[in-house]
Amino acid sequence: MLERLNQALDHLEACLDREVDMAEVARIAAVSEYHFRRLFSALAGMPLPVYVRRRRMTLAGADVLAGELTLLDVAVRYGYGSGEAFARAFRSLHGIGPGEARRTGAVLTAQPRMSFRVVVEGSTTMRYRIVEKESFRVVGRRARVPLVHEGVNAAAAAHVESLDEQAIVRMKELVGREPEGILSAAVHMTDSREEGAEVDYWIGVVTGPEAAAEELDALDVPAGTWAVFDNRGPYPSALQELWRDVFMQWFPSNPYASRPGPELLRTQPVEIGAETDSQLWIPVERGSGSAGA
Repeated sequence: MLERLNQALDHLEACLDREVDMAEVARIAAVSEYHFRRLFSALAGMPLPVYVRRRRMTLAGADVLAGELTLLDVAVRYGYGSGEAFARAFRSLHGIGPGEARRTGAVLTAQPRMSFRVVVEGSTTMRYRIVEKESFRVVGRRARVPLVHEGVNAAAAAHVESLDEQAIVRMKELVGREPEGILSAAVHMTDSREEGAEVDYWIGVVTGPEAAAEELDALDVPAGTWAVFDNRGPYPSALQELWRDVFMQWFPSNPYASRPGPELLRTQPVEIGAETDSQLWIPVERGSGSAGA
């Protein structure tokens, strides 16, 4: 799969001077566009559109300093219909406008071309199983929070603390499907998995699709395949490492791709640093390529 990912990046690189067909890039990688965007963000640490824009501005910077094309010609070459839009994009990476850069021969910023490889560090032992699950409903309370890669997520913790006893009792009454018990669910608002990206963060329970509680929010989840990871380690660092390693090591090495849906986490709240057992559910689909290809 890594070979295909790098072939897709080669194709993307060849298209920087024209509109990039992301569906074609994903086809070369032999995954869905959704999974390609999510996997790229996890591996690269930035959303795919940001990388494309930075690479274009890196190449545009070289053209600006070379002085062989007018600034408008450079703008058009990299897909900008006006000099103003090009100047804004140029300044966002280089911290200087293209005209001033050409006049002064400024030192510009470069976004290096990326290629991917997996380095297995052994930081997480990933015990997993694949589950086919019928449609269900998550019933609970929802809040919009930012992603936090290390340490406690203060916004998520505040949401948990805001739950009243009546809501907790009602959730427990509705428990009826695996994974059992009160859990969290994360629904990503964008393709990005970078620090600060927003997610809808649910505290709730998994119920049948017909269950309802007027005082609680509900999230309907269609039938599908899930990769279920069991984990034990210090809270919350072991969970954050597991989440990272699923996207950076497990997906590139297995014949599955992520698909739209909530990421479910069942864990027992403990003091920071204490050991706890957790279970992470990631919505997946069988990929068209084979592992290790």
